[in-house]
Amino acid sequence: AIAWPVMIGQIGHVSVGLADSIMIGGLGTVSLAAGAFANSVFVVPMVFGIGMAYGLTTPIANADGEGAPLKARSFLKHGIYLNGFVAVLMFLVLLGFQNLLPFMGQDPAVLEESRSYFTIICLSLIPLLGFLTFKQFAEGLSDTRVAMVISIAANLINIGLNYLLIHGHFGFPQLGLDGAGLATLIARILMVMSMAIYVFRKPAFKVYTAGIEWLVIEKERFKTLFNIGFPSGLQYIFEVSTFAMAAVMAGWINPESLAAHQIAISLASVSYMAASGFGAAANVRVSNQLGAGNIPSLRRAAHSNFVLVLGLMTLFGLVYLFGRHYFPSFYSDDPKVIALSGQLLIVAVAFQIFDGMQVTTLSALRGLSETRIPTLIVFVSYWIIGFAACYTLGFTFKLGPLGIWIGLATGLIVASSLLFWRFEYLVKQLLKKELNG
Repeated sequence: AIAWPVMIGQIGHVSVGLADSIMIGGLGTVSLAAGAFANSVFVVPMVFGIGMAYGLTTPIANADGEGAPLKARSFLKHGIYLNGFVAVLMFLVLLGFQNLLPFMGQDPAVLEESRSYFTIICLSLIPLLGFLTFKQFAEGLSDTRVAMVISIAANLINIGLNYLLIHGHFGFPQLGLDGAGLATLIARILMVMSMAIYVFRKPAFKVYTAGIEWLVIEKERFKTLFNIGFPSGLQYIFEVSTFAMAAVMAGWINPESLAAHQIAISLASVSYMAASGFGAAANVRVSNQLGAGNIPSLRRAAHSNFVLVLGLMTLFGLVYLFGRHYFPSFYSDDPKVIALSGQLLIVAVAFQIFDGMQVTTLSALRGLSETRIPTLIVFVSYWIIGFAACYTLGFTFKLGPLGIWIGLATGLIVASSLLFWRFEYLVKQLLKKELNG
């Protein structure tokens, strides 16, 4: 009940990425590659901010389990301040980093077309993190449906604006790739406005939102949010930056390889976002039951999510396997790009299960406020093992984009295995402590 609205909302969010790629693909391979390059750079600091926002869910759910609404109210206020600061900081960092894009070894035509689009999507980070702050607050209270509705509505607006602004239909300016960026910015502004209105006007939330003392600052609240959010942000950076570097490496080969990578990753991201719904449910239920002091129920909630995500990712894997020659044709009519994409989707089938397990187990660990060891596990799995495997198989063994993707799968397998072991170890320690107590 908690997971499915998150899944639908997340899939809706990724569907916009799919629609963007398909509609941008109509402009040509260079435009598709330019969008892929800009997003591969933008996504790294963006996911750090997303990880920071996700740090709000655990203390809110803990407070709910404890029956402490004033505590949750304080965390909401400090979460708004902290995530707002992070959003503006990330935007400024991205603007400065734009000067380094010419040194990343991309095709000159791809680089030139990506410049203004990159600036626009960087600005959209500010409303995105605002939306996530209110969304994670609601999720911490097991309220996930309205965020889903807002996400879907905004995504439909995004797609409609893509149609109007990319190609200039119905008298609108023909902005090409920049039109896709502007559509994303407008949709995210509408998302944060709608979610804020919902949180502050819902009668059941009044106990958490009424009477907030905005000028009263408690450093301990910032510390708690930071101690969960900062490692979570690093975890997302280590994972996503590996995929971003995979896109950069694919661009070193040729524009067709980069376009194929973008197609395959956009399809794989659909199943990842669906799995993240179970991750959200694991986070909420684990942290809620931890606050209530019910460790056996905590363990059952986590294991239920693990079983559900394994079934879901097996299903997605079969869909990608049988549709590997069909789905890429939505994005491109270039036979080389379609053939390469089909090869990469075979590898995506292999790591679906491990991708789903790592995101769900990582979220369950976040529900235990356990972030430091998982951050180390993620770093070793992706940046030491995964990245090395990508480069070695892709270039030393000359397997090209296929080798890069096998390297990505290797990192996911290692991460999911170690994270599951860590969760089981911690839960056994909690059960032992409960028995001894």
